[in-house]
Amino acid sequence: MELRSLEDFDSFSGAKIALICGSKVVTYLRDNKPSISFPDHWDLAGGGREGNETPEQCALRETEEEFDLKLNIGRIVWRRRYQNVSEPSEHAYFMVAHISKAEVSTIRFGNEGQFWQLMNIQRFLKHPKAVPQLQSRLAHYLSQTS
Repeated sequence: MELRSLEDFDSFSGAKIALICGSKVVTYLRDNKPSISFPDHWDLAGGGREGNETPEQCALRETEEEFDLKLNIGRIVWRRRYQNVSEPSEHAYFMVAHISKAEVSTIRFGNEGQFWQLMNIQRFLKHPKAVPQLQSRLAHYLSQTS
């Protein structure tokens, strides 16, 4: 994968990606462990940066690890850098990719989290137990593209 810009060299902690299929988004219910951030909350694919990954490499690696979906960088249709909520001195990335129903049918859930669900986007945006910054970032994307 190629670097997209000089900001990819900046410190960033990780990347999340909304995998959208029509009016739904791939979500998973986080483990209910008090030792993790947002236990028992609905989350999106993604996670922490490893090594010198770019934001895209991070998001796509996590997508493959968590859902067994292998997407290429060209599938990412939107990308933004945000201040990391838990570590304000760092940044985190949020991306969006569209996937097909056929791809959804191939999902094989990994070993993090309780289970996954294809959730209506509006339900995710209003859900009291969805990760709040992901709700606002997905809403930001929708406001920019509608």
